[in-house]
Amino acid sequence: MTPSILSNLTPAKGSRKKTKRIGRGQGSGDGGTATKGHKGAKSRSGHKFKLWFEGGQMPLTRRVPKFGFTSRNRVEQQVINLSMLEDLVAKKRIEVVVTPEALYNAGAISKKNKPVKILGDGELKSKLQISAHAFSKSAKTKIEAAGGTATVLS
Repeated sequence: MTPSILSNLTPAKGSRKKTKRIGRGQGSGDGGTATKGHKGAKSRSGHKFKLWFEGGQMPLTRRVPKFGFTSRNRVEQQVINLSMLEDLVAKKRIEVVVTPEALYNAGAISKKNKPVKILGDGELKSKLQISAHAFSKSAKTKIEAAGGTATVLS
């Protein structure tokens, strides 16, 4: 081990990074254009393209045809068919009383706070007390025909 003399001192390994000083004269090797090339917007000061800029060609959002209308105030609902409810009853994952929370716990819906709508696809043989945010007409008639009740939540 060598004694520490001022002439032997060096920074700790990995503590310093050699950075290239760009645009500091011809002697640096990266003077003149400062690695920006010649001419064009990217070589000039203050250059900043928007994220969606496509080099002057017609942007994608303007090229693609637009059809229809989507309301900003739409309410996205999680839908469940009667056939799925019947399957859940057969697998004993839900009881007689069916609520959105019970459906979430059974794994039938993926989000707790989104409204649930029951649709009338399939047959319902079980007598269920179903509470949901919305029902289709066919679902309501099939639930009541099976002897169950359909309660609309607010």
